[in-house]
Amino acid sequence: MAVPQVAIVGRPNVGKSSLFNWLAGRRIAIVDPTPGVTRDRITTPIAYAASSRGKRKEGEGERYFELTDTGGMGIDDVDNLTSDVERQINLAIDRADLLLFLVDAKSGPVPLDDEVARRLRGVQKPVLLVANKCDHAGLDDQIGEFYKLGFGDVLCVSAKNNRGKEELLRLIAEHLPNQPAPDRARLAEEPLKLAIVGKRNTGKSTFINCLAEEERTIVSEVEGTTRDSIDVRFEKDGKSIIAIDTAGVRNRGKIKTDVEFYSLARAERSIRRADVVLHFLDAPKNISMVDKRLAGYVLDNYKPAIFVVNKWDLLKGQISTGEFGEYVRKVFPSLDFVPIAFVTAKEGKNVQSVLDLAQNLHKQASLRVSTGDLNRVIRRAMVDQSPAVRSNRLPRVYYATQVATLPPTIVLFTNGPELFDKTYQRYLLKTLRDHFRFPDVPIKLYLRARTQDDGGDNDGADDKPQPKRISRARSRKEKKKEVGELWDDV
Repeated sequence: MAVPQVAIVGRPNVGKSSLFNWLAGRRIAIVDPTPGVTRDRITTPIAYAASSRGKRKEGEGERYFELTDTGGMGIDDVDNLTSDVERQINLAIDRADLLLFLVDAKSGPVPLDDEVARRLRGVQKPVLLVANKCDHAGLDDQIGEFYKLGFGDVLCVSAKNNRGKEELLRLIAEHLPNQPAPDRARLAEEPLKLAIVGKRNTGKSTFINCLAEEERTIVSEVEGTTRDSIDVRFEKDGKSIIAIDTAGVRNRGKIKTDVEFYSLARAERSIRRADVVLHFLDAPKNISMVDKRLAGYVLDNYKPAIFVVNKWDLLKGQISTGEFGEYVRKVFPSLDFVPIAFVTAKEGKNVQSVLDLAQNLHKQASLRVSTGDLNRVIRRAMVDQSPAVRSNRLPRVYYATQVATLPPTIVLFTNGPELFDKTYQRYLLKTLRDHFRFPDVPIKLYLRARTQDDGGDNDGADDKPQPKRISRARSRKEKKKEVGELWDDV
């Protein structure tokens, strides 16, 4: 099903990104008074259902469209990317079924508005003239001058004060082409979200364009070309995928502007909402402290990840993949389970293999193992390598269960979480990866103490040095109660 496209266009600083976020119902695009913040096309799906007093069945009367935010027309980009920004605007206009021509009600018409109007008159597509920043009814009387632009009635809205949203959505729905009834099951299907992260100028945008098989983001040798996190939707083998292109990460101490701060914050948010993270490394350059901090952030959020070594063609004949892999493992010893892929995004080499691997990691993170198998593996691990006695107490695990997926979350009920040091916890995690079908994804491990109410022995007086089995003395009902209480903690 082809989803209708709606593009927001206009000169800089009329509030296009604010309107985009307002209609989307969440903050997606960076909003900043600095002209030229938006460079690439930023898109998001919108579902609109006209309000009605009568009861309406779920999905009845809903209209779906994809909303696109664009850069300001006529901007003189500080990094000499004006032609790239204009090309992205033209692509958005060409693909749109409806254009929202946004103007500023407070400033009134300016010469650049006339230039935008001239460009849009040559487009054989419906155009809605929308005056933003009509923050109160008194400003509605000042929009008369915009009629000279030649696009008929002017709709007054305020993204800041939430004025005119329902009317704008109604007009958009009226001007959209006829659309077949949506496939509810298909719309409900969650797409795989891939966050593409890394330092500046590592080839992230080139990789995105290769995945989407079109120019979706601006590619330039200028560092910091991508400023926002951009969702690029495409389909592979009938499955919907969102590739999130993020701004290049740099040391916090080197951040000089609000835009750079927002870019970093959006990159971190993209990691948090992604299903799989592709951490890009620049093959010809050494791994830096920025890479280490970024990898630590990915690990802290328990995200399946792939180290993607890009520009591999530049090291051809100088070093083998095995040698470079050993170098990566030494730099990231706590991430020895993360797969490493070698690509040349500019030529499209191994790009599809990375996508296949990402889908496999998502499947691994979605797996659930039976409680019986989990307890047998933990029991065997503790027999093979007993934990060290601490404070005259021997660490014990009474019961193990998996309480969640994405990531796999394992809870161990013990005689004291403080008795299990980090080294032994890493040993248990490695054992779990070796025995179950999630060898390449992070596992979240919780250690919880058995309480006196559960019949646990927490004083350590009767601890013996050779635990042979996990206690099964408690009833099934008691175990379920413990797991339920744990969810409150998680």
